Order: sequence, then C-alpha cells, then structure tokens
Amino acid sequence: MRAGGVRYTADSRDRVRDAVDMIAVVSDHTELRRAGASEYVGRCPFHDERTPSFGVNPIEKVYYCFGCQASGDVFTFVMETEGLDFPGALQSLADRFGVELQTEQEDPKAAQRRQRRERLQSLLGRAAVYYARYLWEAQEAAPARDYLQTRGLREETLRAFRVGYAPSPWDRILTASRRAGYSDDDLLTVGLAQRSHNRPGQIYDRFRERIMFPSTDARGNVVGFGARAMRDNQQPKYLNTAEGELYQKRRVLFGLDRARAHASRAGSVILVEGYTDVLALHQADLRNAVGIMGTALTDQQIEELQRIASTFVLCLDADRAGQDAMLRAAQLTDKRNVELRVVPLPEGTDPADLIEREGADALRERVEASVPFVAFHVERVFQRNDTRSAEGRERAFNELLPALKNLRRGLFGDELLRRIAGRLELTEAQLGTLIEGAARHNGAGSAPGGASQAGPEDREPLDRGFRAERTFLALCVALPQAGARTLFEIDPEQLITSELMRRAARQLAGRTQSPLADLPPDDEELARTVADLVARAGRAGHVTEDQLEHARLVLERARLERAIRRARAEGGSGIGELARQREVVLDKIRTVVARLVRAV
Repeated sequence: MRAGGVRYTADSRDRVRDAVDMIAVVSDHTELRRAGASEYVGRCPFHDERTPSFGVNPIEKVYYCFGCQASGDVFTFVMETEGLDFPGALQSLADRFGVELQTEQEDPKAAQRRQRRERLQSLLGRAAVYYARYLWEAQEAAPARDYLQTRGLREETLRAFRVGYAPSPWDRILTASRRAGYSDDDLLTVGLAQRSHNRPGQIYDRFRERIMFPSTDARGNVVGFGARAMRDNQQPKYLNTAEGELYQKRRVLFGLDRARAHASRAGSVILVEGYTDVLALHQADLRNAVGIMGTALTDQQIEELQRIASTFVLCLDADRAGQDAMLRAAQLTDKRNVELRVVPLPEGTDPADLIEREGADALRERVEASVPFVAFHVERVFQRNDTRSAEGRERAFNELLPALKNLRRGLFGDELLRRIAGRLELTEAQLGTLIEGAARHNGAGSAPGGASQAGPEDREPLDRGFRAERTFLALCVALPQAGARTLFEIDPEQLITSELMRRAARQLAGRTQSPLADLPPDDEELARTVADLVARAGRAGHVTEDQLEHARLVLERARLERAIRRARAEGGSGIGELARQREVVLDKIRTVVARLVRAV
C-alpha cells in the first residue's frame, strides 16, 4: 500500500480496520438506527431515497445498499464519500483512530524526504497550537477577539478552525521552536521566520500582531498560514506563508479538511474567497464551503475538488474581481464534468457581510437559489451595457462570446439564447451565425483578455443596423430639403440605435444644406463621421425622395422588430399591437419599392 512514495505494511491495514468504529464513520454521512444485533440501517448517502435501504454491519465493517447496490468496506466508504484514494483513506482513518502506520523498507532518499516532510508538518502544527492558545489566553489578543466577535464568529467556530493570534515580539515562535529542537533552516523553510534585511544573518518571526488562519491539506495537516493585520498601518492587510515545500497557494483550499465529507455527501462544494467567509458559512451550517485563497480558481484546486463533488457553487464577492474570477472558473471547468453555479450577492457584498447584516437564513436561501453560471453572467453583462445602442449591444456580445461559444444546447441553453437574442435585438438565427462566425474566425476562442477576435464580416448582423442608419443620414445630406423635413419629423432616440449616428443626426438637423457648419471643436469623431456622410452623399449620384423614404421606413421596421424582440424577452406583453404596426410599415415599404422599380 503506497502513499506519496511511502509503502505501508500489510499489517497496517488490518490494525486500522480493527480500530475503526464503523458506525461513527458512517454516521458522519447519514443517520443510522439499529435494526438487529449486528446491523444498522439508514438512508443511502450515495443516492436520494425516502425509504432506508442502506445497511451497515459494524462487526464485519461493511455496507450495502439494496437501492443502488453500493457496497464495500470502511476504506471503500471513506474513499467514496470523502474523495480520497486508498492510501489517503488509510492515513485519514489511522489519524482519526490513533493507529501508527508501519512502513516497509523504503528507499533511503524517499525515507529522508518523508521524515523531513513529517518534521516540517510537526513544526507548523506546533505553531498553530501556540497561536490558537495565544488568541484565547493573552491580553494582547483582546482586540483580535473583539474584531472576530464583531464579524459574528463564535468561539466554537474559531476553535474548530484553529484560528489564532501571532504576538508582537519578534522572536516568540523563533525561541520556542529552537527550544523544541527545530533549526533555523526548518523555520525558514516553512515560512515561520524570515531573514533580516538590516542585520545579515539574523532571522525573526514572519508573523506578528496578526490573526492567524491555518491552511491545511485534505487530511488536516497544517501547511501554512494566512495572517490578517490588526493595525491600519500594517501592510499588507493579508500576509501569507511564502511559497515553499509544503505551501503552494495554487493548491490550497482553506477549510477543505472540514468541508470534504459534507461536500461529498451534498455532491456540491461552495467556493468563497476569504477565511472569514468560510468560517461564516460553516457557522451557518453550510459546511461544504471552502476558500480559494483569493479570487483565482486554479487547475490544481479544481482537480482536488472534483474528487469530492461534481457541482461547484461560486459564492464570490459581488465586485468586478469576483465577476472576473467566475469567468475564469467557467473557462477552467468547461472541458471537465463539472456543473458551475453562482450565488447572486448584492453589489459590494461578500458572504460574511450578508450573514452579518441579514442573518444566516438569508445566505442559505441565496445558496439554494443559485443559478447556472452562464445565466448569471449574461445578466451581469446586460446590466453593464446599454443594449439600446448599437455600441452597447456590440460590447455586450463581445463580453458574452466566450461563454456562448461553450454553451451546451438543450432546454436551458436554447431558452437562454432566445433571451440573449431578444436583448441584442437579433433573431436567434442571426445570433447563431455570429457565434459560429466568431468560432471559425479565431479557432481557439477569444483574444487574450477575453476580447473577441471576430472580424467585421463575422459580426455583420450587428453592423447591419449601423449601415442602414448611415445610409439614411447620407441620403438626408444628398437631398437637403427633403432630408431636413425628415429629420425634423423623426425621433433619433427611437429610430437610431448607434450613439454616434444619433449625434450625427442631431448635428444635421437644420444643417443639411451645410452639414459641416458649427461642428463642436472637441468632438473629432463626430467631425469625421459627418465628413464621411457628406462624401457618401456626393458619391450617391442622382437620388430621389422615394429612396430617402425607403431608408426611413427600413429604420422604422427595425425599430418595431427590436421592440417585438424585447417584449418577447420580457414576457410577451404588447407584441400583438407591435406586430400590427410592423405590417403597416411593411405595406408602406412594398409601395415605395414598387415606385422605385417602375422608375428604373
């Protein structure tokens, strides 16, 4: 039996199995009741059921479900419920029931590496115990206790997570660790000490006057610390253990050891950003929560989480950094068998804040009402962009493109595409063409930073309205008298979607005879646009008022089609009247087209 290069003796498995309390292990995942001298029954933790069909034999230390046929011994049970491999399950049970594992003869170098790792873990464990005692016993730590209490964190929660406090003197950990037989190299390696810049050769405690949050591996071994400053002038606000042999931030998931069993039983894991968020959620009985140590989910964290759950529920801060983290998580999990969901939080709020302000029930309700990531992402993009303008719709489409290219079709996906098409004022076919064109254009996806690389030819459905608006205004210049009347009669805010073309229409109103007069001196973009319209009018040759009327009616039809799509996306109210108005416009278009054909 091998674990991380260590081979345990066959006797080790037998001694662990003999020491295990099978009922205690299984009861962590489902409630059991006695059904005989050597049998307990309960609801199966591996599938949903109302009638108990899951049996446990505490003597043989085996289980069997008559509903889903799940079966095995205590090692299998821990592997399946806690996402561990066999050596991990063996080590976890040995730790829990106080069995010392015996190793077979090892390669000397492997034995040396194992012994070094165990020594360093022991040092970190001793430091965690010291910091935790100091938090509760030292007068110096009173402000830290008060702060944690103001965050609504109870003592039992803080003790369960071994939260502590690092004293202000520069050598407390250094002196105690040396006295216990650890070397300065040990302290530097695990990040408990650092070298002085001013006094070469001298080292001192890395963490001082800070609240200490121990980071652990999946089995609960301390691998490092996150330390929160208690003074305003203390920088940085959070100081982590430096990257090293035991601590790699990209692998750490705060609270994983305590959340693992709960996440496995629930089939889902809640991902939050910070230490106090994890504590607050566990205290609110959402014990499948872990912290991703910042805002960037990593491949290594995903691999660890996939061993215990297939649904990731993102409960990240409601700010732009949190939104970006969600998009990155979606990109990393796209090709994996993971369902990604999002807990919508009020703007500027983190989970701990919400619990503190509205109570634990408020957060539990939001977690239960989590939505698929792509639906959440779509809503946030539309909130950031004004889709009443062509430019706003273009920006929204480009932001949505990475998620849309990977959207799985089906009832949910199709309904979401309908909603998006309505908000972008496109048909579903046009939206599909846009997405497919962008995928063909850039192959692997979006440009660095998330921007679409799709060319103008790929985005033609979005640009078509812009071109129609440009044509209309050029014809107003080409026919200055008729153009002046038409511009006076229309409402640019309703008929024209491009903000640039709206500005041009306002500039041309009353100036079709001299479009370049009175241009604002500080709007170069408008000046270029009006000059372009004048040039296009000059190239148009002989034009008629019927051509101008046709261009206006095309914009009117587009306005009504936008209104119909928007109404459909918002529930369907008023579609009948809008459709009737569109038919009237279509009749007018057909009449004008007939006159244009006769004039040819």
